[in-house]
Amino acid sequence: MHWNSLTALALVAPASALLRFGCSQLVVERVDPLVNPGVSPSPHLHQIIGGNAFQLNMDPKVDIGETATCTTCQFSEDFSNYWTAVLFFQHRNGSVHRVPQIPNAGFEGSAGGMTVYYMQDGLANYAQTSKVTAFKQGFRMLVGEASYRTKAEAKRFRQITYTCLENIGTRFPETMDFPKKPCKAGIMANVRFPTCWDGKNLDSPDHMSHMAYPEQGTFESGGPCPASHPVRVPQLMYETIWDTSAFNDQSMWPEEEGKQPFVWSMGDKTGFGSHGDYVFGWKGDSLQRAMDSPCYVNCPTLKTQSIATQNKCSVPKVVTEEVDGWLDAIPGLMPAEKKA
Repeated sequence: MHWNSLTALALVAPASALLRFGCSQLVVERVDPLVNPGVSPSPHLHQIIGGNAFQLNMDPKVDIGETATCTTCQFSEDFSNYWTAVLFFQHRNGSVHRVPQIPNAGFEGSAGGMTVYYMQDGLANYAQTSKVTAFKQGFRMLVGEASYRTKAEAKRFRQITYTCLENIGTRFPETMDFPKKPCKAGIMANVRFPTCWDGKNLDSPDHMSHMAYPEQGTFESGGPCPASHPVRVPQLMYETIWDTSAFNDQSMWPEEEGKQPFVWSMGDKTGFGSHGDYVFGWKGDSLQRAMDSPCYVNCPTLKTQSIATQNKCSVPKVVTEEVDGWLDAIPGLMPAEKKA
């Protein structure tokens, strides 16, 4: 479904709460305070958006909604941090190049980054009538597994997908692995998080066990939460558009038929290792207020800032290494690994 269709229907639908907003790039580096706190550099490269309280160690007892002073997100009360791995193109000669991110439709001028959604119901339900409980201070979670390389493994996580963009509005079809052909307008990586919380733990050792999927189906199907995780929380979703158009010359692609040239920063050439990290940081009760208000894309109960302002927010890099231009290897990986 094209986003323009959703926008048009929103004008006539009795909409409740669905937030869709752009966030500019905060930093691109090998830091991961959720999985590898205090480790510098972390095993693989990430692209991070959100508040400037992001750092090597993020104590869950510290309210980043109060300590951050700026955010790269449209809603200026959202100091959360959101991150994913980084996409690289591997040339036929073995060298690699980071694929740039471009803003989604409606967020032109944003310095890379992602589009973030918080939904009461799936995008197909324009009314957004379900009630959800906003995440709490100190909450964090992870979805996906960086080490997965097969479809059978990746099926553990519902709705981590890719869209080969014909144009900026393309949304279907979605695949679980990397597209096998050049995509005219880039590759959109979609990450959707589980929507059922145990109601007790703000985190868990694997950063996943305190969350669960509905008993059957997906968030969009309206399935009930399991008894072990009875609290329904917003559907959190990331869309990252990787501008692969500069790499569509198939003379640079692998010579082997059916092979594609893109690889995640942890060395995954299949796409099945896609994952997303989240550290909650909305100021005060602003997210719950939004979820309880008639917000559809825009939200009058939240403060907003201009794209120019969000582009100015940044953090100093902790890890000094080259991540752009043509490189011999993806940062953190040995050349032998990237050619494997």
